[in-house]
Amino acid sequence: MLAIIGGAAANANLFVMYLAGFLPPVGHGWGRTLAITALIAVPTIANYLGARSVANLSNLLTVAKLLPLGLLIVLGVFRFGGYFQTIHPSEIIHPGWGAWMNALLLLLFVYGGYEDSLAPMGEVKEPTRTVPFALATGLLVCATTYSLLQFVTVATIGTMATDRPLVETAMVLIGRGGAVFVAVAVMISSYGWIAGSTLNAPRIAYAFSAQGDFPRFLRRLHSRYQTPALAIFIYSALVWALALTETFLWVAAVAAGSMAIEYGGICAALIQLRKMQPHAQALRLPYGSAFALAGIAICVALLSRLSIREALLMGVTALLPAGNWWWARRSARSSSHAQKAVEVPG
Repeated sequence: MLAIIGGAAANANLFVMYLAGFLPPVGHGWGRTLAITALIAVPTIANYLGARSVANLSNLLTVAKLLPLGLLIVLGVFRFGGYFQTIHPSEIIHPGWGAWMNALLLLLFVYGGYEDSLAPMGEVKEPTRTVPFALATGLLVCATTYSLLQFVTVATIGTMATDRPLVETAMVLIGRGGAVFVAVAVMISSYGWIAGSTLNAPRIAYAFSAQGDFPRFLRRLHSRYQTPALAIFIYSALVWALALTETFLWVAAVAAGSMAIEYGGICAALIQLRKMQPHAQALRLPYGSAFALAGIAICVALLSRLSIREALLMGVTALLPAGNWWWARRSARSSSHAQKAVEVPG
């Protein structure tokens, strides 16, 4: 859940960064606070009133954000496609391992979230055959899109540090009008992420609560709108608080760190599940345990790149799910003992 909250907070910061290009006062101080508050409040209220409108808005924003990115890629590849140059090994080695690990940590945030697509897999025909193909295809499309955008950006503006690289790229390729177009597209993209997470995350909490894994008050539905109102407001409050703490990169690093813990746990679970269920009907790649161990090692290496403040925030946050796990386990035992006591005759 921290990964989802951190992702929403990071996108809120990204939205404000690009909005500041049009309205400089929102880039700092009270202007930034008010902008983030309004940004999070709109999907929160919409979710409070019902899920249908937010779901439709999220789908529309998904289409709207892909068109400008596709235009940048086409124009950039058309203009610079013949300028590919061989990379000298010294250019790869020169930044050092630390710089590469920092970049990979942020890259984990970019690629993270694929596991959310597995939620409706119970309704998919032949998931053993179709799901691996769909995940591999989706990751390949994302990797291709990101790589082309990176190539176009570096080929256009070089490696200069900038808060709005896509806007700078669009200004060179299209002109000022194109820069405004792309800036709006990035804002639409980040807002769509926030709207989608505000729709999904509170309902995940509601589902956990309904199963007895989260506190009972999160399962309460609004008497009129039948929405998990309390879960929605708690989630939005946490996103708002984290979004106000720092910049996009800092929040993205925290979200990526939580993803590294999650994915490392998934890799460890794979090893244990293969031992517990050796004959289960599932996709079994050769050397799966070896890949899982490599994944755990990569996650641990990425976690080492977190700053003390980031690690401390994650550690304090981790106490919450740990306490919730202890509470849920104790509640399950109490319910089990009570049920057995009722079943005992006479």
